[in-house]
Amino acid sequence: MKTFFLAVLFSTGMMMANAQRYAVIDSKYILDKIPDYKEAQKKLDQFSQVWQQELDQRQAAMDKMYKDYDAEKVMLPDDLKKKREDELFNKEKELRDLQRKRFGFEGDLFKKRQELIKPIQDRVYNAIQKLAVEKQYDFILDKSEGITVIFADPKLDKSDDVLRNLGVK
Repeated sequence: MKTFFLAVLFSTGMMMANAQRYAVIDSKYILDKIPDYKEAQKKLDQFSQVWQQELDQRQAAMDKMYKDYDAEKVMLPDDLKKKREDELFNKEKELRDLQRKRFGFEGDLFKKRQELIKPIQDRVYNAIQKLAVEKQYDFILDKSEGITVIFADPKLDKSDDVLRNLGVK
């Protein structure tokens, strides 16, 4: 019996020694508590609002052009119809291009977000990484938008082992 108790105690100790330490954070909660983040988000929202108003104004002007064209097209000669249709097509393309420039992938909004918010996110990430090292956490998970791994001890990453098993060098 004594041997069994020692074996159980030893195996429990081994499991605890091999147990991975992890923590959970809420990055949205953290960011919402940082005054710099709130100010940066407010500026970003202002830029977005101004750009959206610009797009809305251009869309309204284009809608008016379409309405005017529809009202007049029965009286227009073919060459003038073609000219107006080309103008409408070009205005529509300009509007789509401006929309992409402002809100598209790597557009003005993306660049402003990188300029204003990314430095704050980097500070938070560095603080999380410092906490992970100080408290010897293997993983830190973010619960703000589903579970996301924010920090993982590199020695636990087995990606190269999987690649090796797949025969990829």
